[in-house]
Amino acid sequence: MPAAPPTVDATALVRATSAWFDANARDLPWRRPGCSPWGVLVSEVMLQQTPVARVEPVWREWLARWPDATAFAAASPDDVLRAWGRLGYPRRALRLHECARAIARRHGGEVPDDEDLLRALPGIGEYTAAAVLAFAFGRRAVVADTNVRRVLARTLAATALPPPHPTAAERQLARAVVPDGDADAARWAAASMELGALVCTARSPRCAECPVSSLCAWRAAGYPPDEHTARRRTQSWHGTDRQVRGRIMALLRDAVGPVPLEAIEALEPDRAQLTRCLDSLVTDGLATLDATTDPPHVTLPGSG
Repeated sequence: MPAAPPTVDATALVRATSAWFDANARDLPWRRPGCSPWGVLVSEVMLQQTPVARVEPVWREWLARWPDATAFAAASPDDVLRAWGRLGYPRRALRLHECARAIARRHGGEVPDDEDLLRALPGIGEYTAAAVLAFAFGRRAVVADTNVRRVLARTLAATALPPPHPTAAERQLARAVVPDGDADAARWAAASMELGALVCTARSPRCAECPVSSLCAWRAAGYPPDEHTARRRTQSWHGTDRQVRGRIMALLRDAVGPVPLEAIEALEPDRAQLTRCLDSLVTDGLATLDATTDPPHVTLPGSG
């Protein structure tokens, strides 16, 4: 994707997208003025690869139980994983727990408002640090999740979808488009994400309803197809290791006390796959296997 300096079209893109957002933004709890930086951080971690509809009820329960990083830092790992429930990718929950402990230890329980300090926290990468800076503190940051990358690819680079992984050229383009002022930049970050999530979607873009369709280079070029299609093939869910790991985690979350290993083994007839998945959960710190008991049993970490 070629980099582009801020042009008249880019300025118009920001203006039109932000105006659309003002009239069409979803009313999400982590966007409300009273939401704390901790609440914003939790939402960003939960929303990674997980739809808003699944995140919102868990986020509400989470913040009611652990309203700040210090409270969450004192939680036990098994309580953390049970509260995470079926959001998926449970390693995110343990990384968020590590992050909360670091915030409590290094920053007196307050989420830092500095991008370098945010990126130094466990589990906080380039995107999450920028998102927290923009959405929690209203500061200028280059927020480029999948939705933003897709909007920029289509409107400014005339490509159906961005490359599978961010490139230096993409980062340069994203930086060039962000408005200079803090408030305008934060508003653009939220607006471009919302446009990608609701209108400029990956599979069925609603171009007829798009507020920037007249500015879209992809539309003007006749909607050329995605050049990265071959690399975007996704694995089906049924029968995957991820599905089996999820079944093991569900059994451990719902159990009262240790789960006999034989109950785990009854979940899946493919013993090799089951063993591989259980071993990976233990390696990831998501489960604990005690082979010294008779029978051997499995628990969530920290639950004894």
